Amino acid sequence: MPRAERKYALDTNCFIHGFRTPAGVAELQQFHRLFAPFEYLSVVVAQELRAGTRTAADRRKLERHVLAPFVRTNRILTPSPRAWHDSGDLLSDLVRREGLELGRVPKAFANDVLLALSCRESGVALVTEHTRDFARIAKLAPFDFVAPWPTPYS
Repeated sequence: MPRAERKYALDTNCFIHGFRTPAGVAELQQFHRLFAPFEYLSVVVAQELRAGTRTAADRRKLERHVLAPFVRTNRILTPSPRAWHDSGDLLSDLVRREGLELGRVPKAFANDVLLALSCRESGVALVTEHTRDFARIAKLAPFDFVAPWPTPYS
């Protein structure tokens, strides 16, 4: 089966990379061209992107050019109550198994756990630059993730 039929969601870091440099813009646009019908947006990523806007104009651009197309096509991933509960359990497991100190865990890592679990329950592969963090999560809750930028037959 061609990998183009696989569903994908981009992690926040992929969008940020795509916003910052001409090469990043080209990579992000190429991904959108190849996978638009199979691309979804997590509300976890949308929250992180919105939090990173500095001005009202930046927020309007984000809404218009990034968020609105996913809303319009009904391709939004929202964590279920089960994903929220499981994310707390997974963080607790990491405390017990690996000595994770919750007080020192960046909010972004807790969001990554929720993102991973919501991708898993939706059958969506996460595209991320942070494969090491997600491999750690996948040891306890297997889910599909890939490094940027997949091709239709990879």
